[in-house]
Amino acid sequence: MPSAEDVRSAALAAARNAFAARGYARTTYKGIAAAAGVAPAVLQRYYKNKGELFAAVLRLPYDPTSAVPTLLAPGLEGLGERLVSFTLDTLGDPEVREDLLGLMRAGASAAQLTQSLQDYFEQNVIDRVVTAVGVPDARMRVALITSYLIGIAAGRYLLRIEPLASAPDDRVVQMVAPTIQGLLDPRVPLPGGAA
Repeated sequence: MPSAEDVRSAALAAARNAFAARGYARTTYKGIAAAAGVAPAVLQRYYKNKGELFAAVLRLPYDPTSAVPTLLAPGLEGLGERLVSFTLDTLGDPEVREDLLGLMRAGASAAQLTQSLQDYFEQNVIDRVVTAVGVPDARMRVALITSYLIGIAAGRYLLRIEPLASAPDDRVVQMVAPTIQGLLDPRVPLPGGAA
């Protein structure tokens, strides 16, 4: 019987390869378990779902899904700023950036990696925030918020587009937060009407 460390190592290697080859959305938990040589029930002892595996592959400094209550606790006012800061803190961590580059070296293109990050954050963070706030046109708002945040993060950390890449975090938050706040505020209609 393999040790817990062997199972974790095999699972992380299988997940890293699967995310690099297929991206987050098209990778399945069962597929990762099979590639790691264990049953899904065995894998669940260590990683309860695909999101947890993705977070482990990227060595995220904390579980983004557990951050949602903290993001929401102070209320709607300032939520855009907190969400932008959270995204920059999460993806700006040096270990996370190194793991992102590792996924690229394993075969993921910048576009695949960006899409994986977008899918992950949309499903595990943004959907939950928007649902809790109760905004109208939620699907469109989730898509816009996620695309905007991941686009900023990809330009800043993966593609290193200047002057965005070297701008201080607080400056990026000041520039990006008002747009995110408007998309989160249920009192602010989307331009162009409902979608």
